[in-house]
Amino acid sequence: MPDKPKTQKSKIETVEPLGKRVLIRKDEDKKVTKGGIELPDSIEIPTITGRIVAVSAQIDHDDDFPIRQYDRVLFNPKHAIPVEFEPGNQLFVVPIEDVVAVFRKMS
Repeated sequence: MPDKPKTQKSKIETVEPLGKRVLIRKDEDKKVTKGGIELPDSIEIPTITGRIVAVSAQIDHDDDFPIRQYDRVLFNPKHAIPVEFEPGNQLFVVPIEDVVAVFRKMS
């Protein structure tokens, strides 16, 4: 009886930031103003907010940086390194110094 061909399981590729860095999924750029005015495709309001996808082990163990996965943050994109797995999936490796605020819900 012939051997069955072995099926290869596809491995999922991930990005783990190193050093004092985090991985952020950038929020979509806005196409509508707060007043409800739709902007043409050539104009967008740049967004510098996003969600933490992953934090480096160094950041995770450092109490000076109260940032965790899924936090919504404001960041300076100047030193952000883009990482693209799929079109439209905007991920950035960002130095922790460029994360300038964390959004928290008040109870």
